[in-house]
Amino acid sequence: MSTAAERSGQPARSGEAVLPGPEVSLWEQMLSPGNLSRALRRVEANRGAPGADGMTTGELRPWLHEHWAQVRAALDAGTYQPSPVRRVVIPKPGGGERLLGVPTCLDRLVQQAIAQMLTPIFDPQFSPSSFGFRPGRSAHQAVQAARACIQDGREWVVDIDLDRFFDRVQFDALMARVARKVDDRRILRLIRSYLEAGVMVGGVKQATVEGTPQGGLCSAEHKEPYEQGRVMRSAGLLALVRAMPGIEHCA
Repeated sequence: MSTAAERSGQPARSGEAVLPGPEVSLWEQMLSPGNLSRALRRVEANRGAPGADGMTTGELRPWLHEHWAQVRAALDAGTYQPSPVRRVVIPKPGGGERLLGVPTCLDRLVQQAIAQMLTPIFDPQFSPSSFGFRPGRSAHQAVQAARACIQDGREWVVDIDLDRFFDRVQFDALMARVARKVDDRRILRLIRSYLEAGVMVGGVKQATVEGTPQGGLCSAEHKEPYEQGRVMRSAGLLALVRAMPGIEHCA
């Protein structure tokens, strides 16, 4: 597995994953007891609504005591099938609707475990002007950066929104870019299986051929740009962002 040559200027929070050593595969790092324990604590702390199976975060830990051995065996065998996400529709403040996808608690755990391994690999490549959903960075820092821009005499603010960006992510393009940094095929297959897990709408499973549902743990855990190769973390599964050279931004 190749890794970035430089680390982010902002240290990760205590307890977050660190760059895996070369002697242990990324897959084993992802499924290590320490990484899974951190992932479980994060899922429990985030709470959130149940997915398609109705399991709550409070029920997850007892369920794992009884069933984790079978889940781990399925993961290692490559037969694990993520559940489809539960469709939730919420109104947008400016009009229209936003489609969310709520994963099951078990899938949130696995996604979080993946995210903790991928963040140290991709985060160092982010723009220093990017503050959203990154370890060691906050909205307060973004405000400070904006104030510095004002003090430097910058007068223009450009607000850009990519219409239905998450809904139009191309799976092949995304996976090709993730594979530039991650060569563990088991991790790549698992990520792909989440992209293709489908959506439950009114009790009926619908196939997904493009797009990543907003609402899970990894939706931006890959906002890998089509052209510049930068990955960001937010929610859903993985999503691409087209970088625009020459435009400084605070995110």
